Amino acid sequence: MSSSEQNPSLIGGHAQYVKGAAEGAVGAVTGAADWNASAEQDKQAGIDAMKQASANRDPNQDGYGKVEEMAGKAAGCEGMEKEGAESKQS
Repeated sequence: MSSSEQNPSLIGGHAQYVKGAAEGAVGAVTGAADWNASAEQDKQAGIDAMKQASANRDPNQDGYGKVEEMAGKAAGCEGMEKEGAESKQS
């Protein structure tokens, strides 16, 4: 797979996870079981998409370096932070 095919899945996976986290917050505030169930489904779908996108990713060719590392720190995503650090070009 080329990096253009992988990166949207990685970014999309993060977006799906964030969507699930937001739904979880709404579910926690409202107590709505539907929101909580949707949150868990979206978070798991996001994790699955990120794992799939990262499986064959070469951080030296497909990474975003410092930008990805900082975004991972800001989002609290250890995997994104690690892959950003690994993809730093000297």
